[in-house]
Amino acid sequence: MKIRKTIIVRGLVQGVNFRYFTKLEADSLGVSGWVMNLPDGSVAGCFEGDATAVEGLVAWCRRGPDHARVDSLSADRGVFTGEFFGFAIRR
Repeated sequence: MKIRKTIIVRGLVQGVNFRYFTKLEADSLGVSGWVMNLPDGSVAGCFEGDATAVEGLVAWCRRGPDHARVDSLSADRGVFTGEFFGFAIRR
């Protein structure tokens, strides 16, 4: 089953390569979508793909890369659209 999740990650998640490592993880799992920094210091993402892969990426984001500190993560399920081709780091 294909699903879509949008997330907001709060904590020390900017300046620690969070977006870069999220893209690497998404690519390894075959998840499409995007990730971007927000002005308030959090990171947002939208992930689509196989349910197991998307949930795996969300679980990875709860930890983040080594130098990150994730204080909270909110995830909302949306309607799978298939609109993404690959995974992008948005600026």
